[in-house]
Amino acid sequence: MKLLRVGTAGAERPALLDENGTLRDLSGIVTDIDGALLGDDDALARVRAAAAAPGELPALDAEGLRVGPPLGRIGKIVCIGLNYHGHAAETGAEIPGEPILFFKAPDTVVGPEDTVLVPRGSEKMDWEVELAVVIGRTARYLDSAEEGLAHVAGYAVAHDVSERAFQIERGGTWDKGKNCETFNPLGPWLVTADEIPDPQTLPLKLWVNGELKQDGTTADQIFPVGEVVRYLSHFMTLYPGDVINTGTPAGVAMGHPEPKPYLRAGDVVELEVAGLGRQRQELKGA
Repeated sequence: MKLLRVGTAGAERPALLDENGTLRDLSGIVTDIDGALLGDDDALARVRAAAAAPGELPALDAEGLRVGPPLGRIGKIVCIGLNYHGHAAETGAEIPGEPILFFKAPDTVVGPEDTVLVPRGSEKMDWEVELAVVIGRTARYLDSAEEGLAHVAGYAVAHDVSERAFQIERGGTWDKGKNCETFNPLGPWLVTADEIPDPQTLPLKLWVNGELKQDGTTADQIFPVGEVVRYLSHFMTLYPGDVINTGTPAGVAMGHPEPKPYLRAGDVVELEVAGLGRQRQELKGA
């Protein structure tokens, strides 16, 4: 299923994109697309049954309707740094022996076509197309990557927007360059895991002002999705509705030769992950 949330920011309602590309209203079946739904097999079964029944779900007019983040009430966003061989190479970093972790606050999440704000004082704002993993079952001390995959509810496109000067040159942790307002566009859809049998075969692409900057595949991940979920479960409990941003392929601004083409107000960024939809953001000053 392709699940999404539509409407004005803060008042989104649950919806489904059917196999014919028609937007369907889920608000008569569930209250939201969130961890409570993803962790409830019976509720998901009701959604699937309604989606399969002709005429059961009313159609929505998509014209002019904002698409919000596909997941509400996100618990935590765990991010994996330097998780692609190509990205590590372009930044001159050693291949990490274990996943590098940092966090993004849930309030950085915006819709896939919402405005992204360039923070005040920004000098090195960068782009990162990523595969987002959404947890569907509580994960604690998992034993295998296969178990990790079994705890995934679905996948989405994430844009891990970064400010490199804040992240690297201002001391402390990476978090200050990762948590600026609007720095995690998510969506358009949450695609359930049954539609993505192998998350390690997904092409990812990103364009800036129409120019292709990133063109990679999840096959280049150092730590694949199932292993990332297993690993994290030994350091924290993962709950339904938690999100994992699994890293970015080569092609970020930081990896370019000087002068590096960092983002500025007025730029337009577009990105996609095969099967998970496409995003487009215009950048404006904060």
